[in-house]
Amino acid sequence: ELWNLFRFINPGLLGSLESFQTRFATPVERDGEAEARDHLKRLIAPFVLRRTKSEVLKELPDRTEVSRRLELSTDERALYEAVRREVLNEVEEGGGDGEPNRMRVLAGIMRLRRTCCHPRLVAPTSEITATKTTAFMELVRELLEGGHRALIFSQFVDHLSVLREQLDQKGIRYTYLDGGTPLIERVRRVDAFQAGDTDLFLISLRAGGTGLNLTSADYVIHMDPWWNPAVEDQASDRAHRMGQTRPVTVYRLLMANSIEEKIMALHERKRHLADSLLDGVGEAASLTVNELMGLLREA
Repeated sequence: ELWNLFRFINPGLLGSLESFQTRFATPVERDGEAEARDHLKRLIAPFVLRRTKSEVLKELPDRTEVSRRLELSTDERALYEAVRREVLNEVEEGGGDGEPNRMRVLAGIMRLRRTCCHPRLVAPTSEITATKTTAFMELVRELLEGGHRALIFSQFVDHLSVLREQLDQKGIRYTYLDGGTPLIERVRRVDAFQAGDTDLFLISLRAGGTGLNLTSADYVIHMDPWWNPAVEDQASDRAHRMGQTRPVTVYRLLMANSIEEKIMALHERKRHLADSLLDGVGEAASLTVNELMGLLREA
């Protein structure tokens, strides 16, 4: 992404893509070479002007982030391990040349992530109680009793459907938005939530990551981690932005000892690289197939 930006801003500054990968991307991302990182930083520094939100909006209330680790139940752990072993067998035996296929590995990781969200997302007839859904409903009850309003994000629309079922059973009203919502209806629902029609807004991550002003909410709940921490940050900023008058709390519900914790570790790695390179601008390069396989084996 950085190379693509500078191909537009200053063509030739970072050389060809192959040269950039050899000189900078691989040494910095894979090997952690400080010299290559500092060289790259000096090259792009004259073209980078960064002002953080706290510098521009000094009156913006505090934002607190909380990661709530949840333990898989015995039944959930058994299902998770079964899915993990099945995925490993598929990717290790599926490559015709003996090498794991990247798309097959990513698809397998996706199945593990969905298993963490709710058993029904990988086994539709499963009757296993989902720990994460139970924790979500308890958190919703606490927030509503405290007079708070919340945005709930998930990247999986069928995960949001499960949450909607639970809310419907409890008679809890909510607003809903995903990528299939027409533009006019999208605007109407946002305006209705801002006006106080409901206290919960369920949003698919891609549909609600940008372009929404939802400052009437003071809580944000991320139901599942996305690869790119910047996408989650943008979603959280739907509430934590100009016009917000209350402190904002961001919850992340994570299943312990699972692929979700591995992804959160990658988040920290990406943020560290961004901070060291661009003082907060940008993100790390794509993971290699071997790195992705490591996630599967260790998850």
